[in-house]
Amino acid sequence: MLSAVLLGLAFLSLAVLMSVLARDRTRASGLAIVSWFFFVLVFDLLLLGALVGTGGHYGGEIFPYLLLLNPADVFRILNVFSLDEVRNIHGVAGIALQVLGDIRVLGAAMLAWIVAPLALANWRFKP
Repeated sequence: MLSAVLLGLAFLSLAVLMSVLARDRTRASGLAIVSWFFFVLVFDLLLLGALVGTGGHYGGEIFPYLLLLNPADVFRILNVFSLDEVRNIHGVAGIALQVLGDIRVLGAAMLAWIVAPLALANWRFKP
């Protein structure tokens, strides 16, 4: 439950930043939707494409850390940590669990996804 709230706050923070950067409401809404689409669908496809394209020989060791660059992935990994049955699955979650085993790292990453866009929006906003 808490991780869902944090994910919502992260995307809300990104939306606030987009609204500060955009010139009008339509562009702000469009940027918010595009950023959500990118983080939920495109980001993981790009990482997976890079791994498949290189045959897994390059980038495999930094792949779990690249997942921290996506609030949706941080949310997914936090949820994997919360369920004992899911911890035993294989694939991307298994790789991430081995490297990102400290929940404090994931919490700090999610907090950064909330604070950093809001700080940038606050800095950029000039009343």
